[in-house]
Amino acid sequence: MRIGNRQIGEHPYVIAEIGVNHDGSVERALELTRSAAEAGADAIKLQLFRSDLLMSRASTLAAYQSSAGESDPFAMLRRLELTTDQMNPIVALAHELGIHAIVTVFSLDLVGDAERLPWDAYKTASPDIIHKPLLDRLASTGKPLILSTGASTMEEVHRAIVWLRGSHDRLAVLQCVSSYPTPPAQAELGGIKLLKRALTCPVGYSDHTSGEDTGALAVALGASILEKHFTYDTSATGPDHSASLTAAALRRYIANARNPVAPPEVEAMKRVLDIENDVRRVSRQSIVAARPLAVGHLIGRGDLTFKRPGTGIPPFDLERVLSHRVVRPVDRDMPLQWDDLSSMS
Repeated sequence: MRIGNRQIGEHPYVIAEIGVNHDGSVERALELTRSAAEAGADAIKLQLFRSDLLMSRASTLAAYQSSAGESDPFAMLRRLELTTDQMNPIVALAHELGIHAIVTVFSLDLVGDAERLPWDAYKTASPDIIHKPLLDRLASTGKPLILSTGASTMEEVHRAIVWLRGSHDRLAVLQCVSSYPTPPAQAELGGIKLLKRALTCPVGYSDHTSGEDTGALAVALGASILEKHFTYDTSATGPDHSASLTAAALRRYIANARNPVAPPEVEAMKRVLDIENDVRRVSRQSIVAARPLAVGHLIGRGDLTFKRPGTGIPPFDLERVLSHRVVRPVDRDMPLQWDDLSSMS
């Protein structure tokens, strides 16, 4: 697998995850991009989302977001949005500094918009491992695709790999724990060993611990890609700052990752931890009614969209839902349940 001019596996490929730590400011994102390049990162990563496309009326905050002082999921996301036009100078600066620009696209309707910029790769958020329509669309761009697997079972990983079988020459898979921050004792590095055994593509680690040496241990176990959140201030207001490293700490993290260490003794195992269940529920997406659906209505593709939370029918069941009739009214912008639909004939 290659990302731009880099062959993945030659040395640890480190993605500095800006995420939403720019606080909605292009200037802040540009500053963080410069800091990432100075720290030795191979790439920066941004997040492309729109609150109205991502959140249904049933959406709630994750517990870690509430703990960070957030009170309204819609207000939080609106405050942290950047459009592709705003991202354009950030991508340009990354390339000028000799590093890559990667983006996580959270909604199917935004992939076409993302394609207007020269991203070096796409990365999926862990909750979207069940979002087959989004994975298919990202794979269709022909760009490298990095699949994150936090809060997912090995069965879910294998299913996604089957969906993406036509993209295996440009696919990587990251072990991850979807907890912000992840306690070091629950880093689940054994998932790297299991993914390495089970898959033929490059494997890595999306690191949500607060440690500076976890990446080195992940590399010792076979991780060829590392992703780490970083920020200008870990005490800043926002959902991800406290689970991130400062630029100085990121520099040490990268240096540690590129100095060989002995692999830790861990069991090859992948599981969903209790600390991940909240994010799994809140941040996965469901099939959602795009308009009010009356009793007797025959469902078509235009009636449906995909939004959080993951409390309804999962996106990979889209084809099963089509052509069913509605047996009880469904409000617009609410997740669809199997009980809302006629039984399969």
